[in-house]
Amino acid sequence: MPDVRQIAEEIVAREGGFVNDPDDPGGATNHGVTIGTLRRLGIDVNRDTRIDLADVRALTRAEAVEIYLEHYYKRPGIAALPEPLQASVFDMYVNAGGNAVKILQRLLTDMGFPCDPDGAIGPQTIRAAQMAYEAAPAHLADAYGIARRNYYYALADKRPASRKFARRKDGGKGGWITRAEEFISPRYHLTEAQHRARVAAWG
Repeated sequence: MPDVRQIAEEIVAREGGFVNDPDDPGGATNHGVTIGTLRRLGIDVNRDTRIDLADVRALTRAEAVEIYLEHYYKRPGIAALPEPLQASVFDMYVNAGGNAVKILQRLLTDMGFPCDPDGAIGPQTIRAAQMAYEAAPAHLADAYGIARRNYYYALADKRPASRKFARRKDGGKGGWITRAEEFISPRYHLTEAQHRARVAAWG
């Protein structure tokens, strides 16, 4: 696995710069860090005693990397998971918070290694993940990536405003789907036809 700092830098590059999309429930973001995250963590980037859009705009790539390493990798305990899972769970945690862990917990339970889907990486989840990895070392990372891709599609099924993140204007795979597939072996990527069939009901 690449160095965790390298993974964080790749996440920042993937997230892009400042965006304030009204259809994004996370609100204004820069390098993937939302205004809600800055407020939750009490990070006043420009030190003007307010945490607002100006702070989101002022956030640097280097500051975003440090936020990810501390609050999305170290504190959630991602390092305790089997190594092949870490990059994808880390990337998903940046994108979806505790849902990244819930997806894993549900997958592990489906594989026969039960754990509560509470979104926290504790002893039960660590043990279940290790057992699942020992049972299917060549497949666990792909299985998680596929579960993650399914999560994005299901989210867009339920929330029409989010569909543009899963399907491009030309009907092809949107950013959410291509992002998930970066962590899935090519043989498990959906073809364009399979993707279009999956989203056909969206109209």
